[in-house]
Amino acid sequence: MKNIGIRILCVVLFVSGATIGNAQEKFGGLALYTVRDHMGMDAKATLQAVANAGYKNIESAGYADGKFYNMSPEDFKAMLNELGLTPISTHQGSVTLENADSMIADVKAAGFEYLVIPVPPMGLFTVDQETRTMGMTGGAKNLGAILNTLGEKCEKAGLKLLYHNHDFEFIEDKDGIVTIDYLLENTNPKYVNFQMDLFWVTKAGADPLAYFEKYPGRFIMWHVKDMDDQGRFAPVGKGTIDFARILAKKEQSGMKYYMVEQDMTFDGMKPLEAIKISHEGIKNIGFN
Repeated sequence: MKNIGIRILCVVLFVSGATIGNAQEKFGGLALYTVRDHMGMDAKATLQAVANAGYKNIESAGYADGKFYNMSPEDFKAMLNELGLTPISTHQGSVTLENADSMIADVKAAGFEYLVIPVPPMGLFTVDQETRTMGMTGGAKNLGAILNTLGEKCEKAGLKLLYHNHDFEFIEDKDGIVTIDYLLENTNPKYVNFQMDLFWVTKAGADPLAYFEKYPGRFIMWHVKDMDDQGRFAPVGKGTIDFARILAKKEQSGMKYYMVEQDMTFDGMKPLEAIKISHEGIKNIGFN
């Protein structure tokens, strides 16, 4: 009996040790735009893969007709909860001044904290089809006024509004205005703050740290994605961006959350593979 008890105890300790050893610390966020095709095919299986890769938070990029990935806000929130994922932010590119109230209600019902404007809304965003160069119409003043209005609506509903940059906002427009500078100086920080996409800032030839110093506390969230030596998107830690240098100034920037994102993958790599590599990358860099 004594030997049997010892064997049972050993098995229990072995199983417990295996469980502890295999338990993965959950940290960091993932922008679901990275796995958008997979989300369209099987949202639950994709979200399970995101959780299995070690992510804790998510940013949505799949809202249409009042639903997130073809689920009601309540059902989407319930699925995330079931999988141990937390809804933090959502890109709402289809927002207008007319549909904002109903959209904000959906975002709130899904459990998000931040409504993110991913590009100039309401048809202002442009892409040159030949050069794939991004830009906008209407001017920075017009965009700033729209963001202030939307931000005030969000604030009244208990949400926070962020504007997400690409590269064109850091380049002088035809009137000599740097759009991002105008927005930072002419939007009300009570209503409008920013999600800095570190890839696109780098692509524009700007320095994130210079912006943190000049506009401290305004960059509440980051998109963390790397750039390879050809200027393409790369898994975090596999490119040329010095994230450790940027991370050292996170307090000055105001960063509360970050989302790993990779718009496209190359050389045969699949998005679900890339998110695993990126999660290991953020761990090695020191994100938590």
